[in-house]
Amino acid sequence: MTAPTARKPRLRTMAAWLALIPMAATVLVAYLGSTLWTLRMSVSGSRTFPQQDFVGLAQYERLFDNARWQHAADNLVLYGLLFTATVIALGTLLAIAIDQRVRAESLWRTVFLYPYALSFVATGLVWQWVLNPGDGLQRALQEAGWKSFSFDWITDPDRVIYCVVIAGVWQASGLVMALVLAGLRGIDEDQWKAARLDGIPAWRVYASIVLPQLTPTLATVGVLLSTTVIKLFDTVVAMTQGGPGTASDVPAKFIMDHLFGRANLALASAGAIVLLLTVLAIVAPLLYWRARGQRLAAGGHA
Repeated sequence: MTAPTARKPRLRTMAAWLALIPMAATVLVAYLGSTLWTLRMSVSGSRTFPQQDFVGLAQYERLFDNARWQHAADNLVLYGLLFTATVIALGTLLAIAIDQRVRAESLWRTVFLYPYALSFVATGLVWQWVLNPGDGLQRALQEAGWKSFSFDWITDPDRVIYCVVIAGVWQASGLVMALVLAGLRGIDEDQWKAARLDGIPAWRVYASIVLPQLTPTLATVGVLLSTTVIKLFDTVVAMTQGGPGTASDVPAKFIMDHLFGRANLALASAGAIVLLLTVLAIVAPLLYWRARGQRLAAGGHA
C-alpha cells in the first residue's frame, strides 16, 4: 500500500472527528454547561441576578415546603398517569385498526398524525376554544337542541386538569399510532398464517403474540411520553394560564413564573434540577432495560 493510499483512511477518520466538534461543543457548553450553572444557582441565594454565595439545600427545602409547588407536582403526576395510559391505549388501538389494511390507509394515517404536527401552543388555543362554555362545544350543542348540556370543566378548578389531559391525548395519540403501526408491519406474516390455521382469534393473536413483540417499541413510546409529561408547559399556558387561579399549574410553569415573574433565580433553578432528576429517574431505567433486552436478544440469536 502506497503512502498516499494509506493516508486516505486517516484523513476520512480525521474529517469525521472534525464534523463531530460542533455537536460536542453544543453538548458540553449548551447542555452540560447550563445544567452545571443551574445546579450552582440552586444552592445559592440568587434573586434577580446570580450570586456566588452558598446556602446548601435551603432552596430545595423551600421548594418542597411551597404549597404551589406541591399542587403543581400533584397535577403533573395525575396528568402523567392519565395522559400516558390513554395515549398508549388509544394509539395502539388506532394502529391495530389501520393494520387491517383499511381503505384510504394513507389518508387515515395523515388524519390521526396531523395533530402532532401542531405546536403545543396551537393545541392549547384550539382546545381552549372548543371547551370554552360560552363559545365552544357546550354552546354548539345547546344551540343544536340539547339545552341542558353542560361541559364547563375548563372553568372548574377541580376538573380543569382533565381538560389539559384531553388536549394532550388528542395531540400525541397519532405519534403512538405511527410508531406502533411501524412495529406491527415488522411482524412476520407467517405468524399470522399459522394462527389462522390453528383457528386462533385475532384479538388473542394481538394480545399473546403480537403485542409482546412490540415491547421495544412500547418502551420507546414510554420514554417519549414521559419526557413530554415532565416538560408540560406550553399547552397549559395557552389553554388555561395555569388557572382558574393555580388549579392547572404544573412544575414548568412554576419555574418560569419564579424565574421571570418573581425574580427568584435560585428557587426556579432548584425546581429545574428536580425536574431533571425526575426525567433521569424515569428514562434511565427504561433505556437500561431496553438495551439489556437487545443484548439478550442478540446473544440468543447468536
